[in-house]
Amino acid sequence: MRSENFPPGVGDEQDAAARAEHVSQRPPRLASGLFYRSGKLIAGLIYRVCPFGLEHLPKTGGALICPNHITWVDAVVLQLASPRPIRFLVFEGIYKIPWLNPIFRLVGAIPIHPRKARSAIEGAAEGARRGELVCIFPEGELTRTGVLLRLKRGFEIIAREAGVPVIPVFLDQLWGSIFSFEKKRYFTKWPKRIPYRVTVAFGEPILPKEATTALLRERLLDLGEFCFQRRPILQRHLAPSCVYGLKKGFDKTALIDGMDGSILTRGKLLAAAIALSRHLKKNHKEKRLGIVLPPGKGAFVANLAVLFAGKIPVNLNFTAGTQAISSSIRRGGVQTVLTAKAFVAKLPNFPWPGEVVHIDKLLPKLKTDIVRWFLVARLMPSPLLCGLLGLQKRGGREEAVLLFTSGSSGEPKGVVLSHKNVLGNVAQFGQMLDLDSSDILLASLPLFHSFGCTVCLWYPIIEGLRVVTFPNPLDVSKNAELIEKHKVTLLLATPGFLRGYLKRAKPEQLRTLKLTITGAEKLPRELATEFENKFGKTIHEGYGLTETSPVASVNLPDPLRHSPEDSVQEANRPGSVGRILPGMTARIKDPETGRALSLHETGLLFLKGPNIFEEYLDDPARTAEVLDNEGWFMTGDLARFDEDGFLFIEGRLSRFSKIAGEMVPHETVEAAIVKAFGNHNDETRSFAIVSVPEETKGEALVLLTTLEVDRETLRIKLSEAGLPNLWIPRLIKKIDRIPLLGSGKLDLSACKREAENALKGL
Repeated sequence: MRSENFPPGVGDEQDAAARAEHVSQRPPRLASGLFYRSGKLIAGLIYRVCPFGLEHLPKTGGALICPNHITWVDAVVLQLASPRPIRFLVFEGIYKIPWLNPIFRLVGAIPIHPRKARSAIEGAAEGARRGELVCIFPEGELTRTGVLLRLKRGFEIIAREAGVPVIPVFLDQLWGSIFSFEKKRYFTKWPKRIPYRVTVAFGEPILPKEATTALLRERLLDLGEFCFQRRPILQRHLAPSCVYGLKKGFDKTALIDGMDGSILTRGKLLAAAIALSRHLKKNHKEKRLGIVLPPGKGAFVANLAVLFAGKIPVNLNFTAGTQAISSSIRRGGVQTVLTAKAFVAKLPNFPWPGEVVHIDKLLPKLKTDIVRWFLVARLMPSPLLCGLLGLQKRGGREEAVLLFTSGSSGEPKGVVLSHKNVLGNVAQFGQMLDLDSSDILLASLPLFHSFGCTVCLWYPIIEGLRVVTFPNPLDVSKNAELIEKHKVTLLLATPGFLRGYLKRAKPEQLRTLKLTITGAEKLPRELATEFENKFGKTIHEGYGLTETSPVASVNLPDPLRHSPEDSVQEANRPGSVGRILPGMTARIKDPETGRALSLHETGLLFLKGPNIFEEYLDDPARTAEVLDNEGWFMTGDLARFDEDGFLFIEGRLSRFSKIAGEMVPHETVEAAIVKAFGNHNDETRSFAIVSVPEETKGEALVLLTTLEVDRETLRIKLSEAGLPNLWIPRLIKKIDRIPLLGSGKLDLSACKREAENALKGL
């Protein structure tokens, strides 16, 4: 049921008086009571509502209820959850629909008009004052993005005028019902199930004087996270989820290998993985198995096989240094690695552990087993197949995947991702993207990178997307050819990789792309502009960390308007990293004092949700530094939210220097330098700012650059750009190449060493 709430308008006084008189009238108790009870009985046959927090609803007395707004039937679901009748503010255009008007009048609904909202607000306040539960949808319209929109301020006025508490309420799992805008349409889709299960959570009351949009958004996000954590999918095991995913569309293409053009159907991928898993289960008893393979059919089969064997896949970063790889192997307890004979030859310095399994040699020997399992998998229903394979039904918080961080600021850390983490992030990301089986994903990001592991591997397997794989994201010419040849619709990349497309790809090669998402590092605005100018494609920036499994937020294309009267609902805001995913909540805290700030203030970002990692492997002290007992994760990033819920990352806390008591952001200084001098390398960085200890002011800034930059010229240009003298680098060091990791991120450790060497040379 759609509603609107707007700031008070100025209208005709007589009309306002008549409207106020009308909305304050209570419906006949007998008739409304009968309708209330019979309506709940009928609606209860369609919906199974599980309410939480009913103790927060006053048993007597008035209150203002403020829920999120997902579907046309939110009011029905909310009334099913509430033990007391609720009066709803309803958009006047809907209130006057002839066949609905008698019902609205019977339940005492209050019509509200966009330009004459004062009378409705007064009527709502009056009803709440005399002890009624009154509901206003603070977003003012149905979401067509599936996430919380801007909250309008009408509820603040009602709460203060009525002097009643505000009760935040979250309706969960309604996105996907026929009354939601999932799949970019209302109504014209089949119900996923009947009865339809919905979770409704009532939050703690907010005092009228404390009711603000920032606090209400925070509370609604908290309730959304609470509800999402109770979804049954989060208790499942990743292995049967993959079986169910591959069984759907058994004969459809799962993967096209960009190296040789070979095609694996979902059924063949499943059969090959099962056959290999039987071999691994019989011959390897260790808990974790390493995988050293680039994206391709071998890597997909290997990861699934390890999972089906009841073990934990560890995709090792073969682009890291020998010391970092050895550390990962040792700390992960990896004794056996799955790889390919041809790939081993490309890694002469790789510190291989005790046993190496060449799956390209092993799989041909299992051909008979693969055929047998293909026939079994085709004929046997998914539950029976999972039982035959001995797959666990429940995974929950048990370790599913082990990834090692890229080590941008030190030795790689083992990040333990649970079944709940991976399945939760797949569900979150899938809801936001809202793709279908016609979409095709280019999977060229390495699987040892969290973005590649979750989004390029587990997501398409579970959700039924086709993928085109290629082992090297830096080979832009080949990747562009594959996008054109296979009509790829979804491209995932880092800003560094996208620079290569600007230089070597042709516009017609990327014409089929519907969505280009970038992450791992901040997207420079000039890169986004150049890309859009050349290819006519918007880059949508996202944000995540290995510890968030990895996606935490993402920008997306604006949703379609269902009718000309619908407002534009932005899903993309340049400069931001989008809205946080469903099921996540956030806090902003002062980085020095730890004091809680408003979501709209800049401070240290904390996140909570089903996708937050479990722990750092065998490192409880480091885990405790960033993860508390309630599941709040300290990201290390300074951030803020705007009033529409878009997240802005202002910088990494480790990429700030405290100079003479002032916080200096490295990325802001870098951006000013790029603007002043230009980035003279199309595919990588020309500048990086690092800090080194300094006696008088605490720290000093060092500019690493591949160009010849005169310090006086630098000072003049940065001063003209408005940067304080304190922000101007003290030292400049010319180097051949700015150190980057395989993921495209800045290698902070290597940069720090370069800066320290520059200081020693003084």
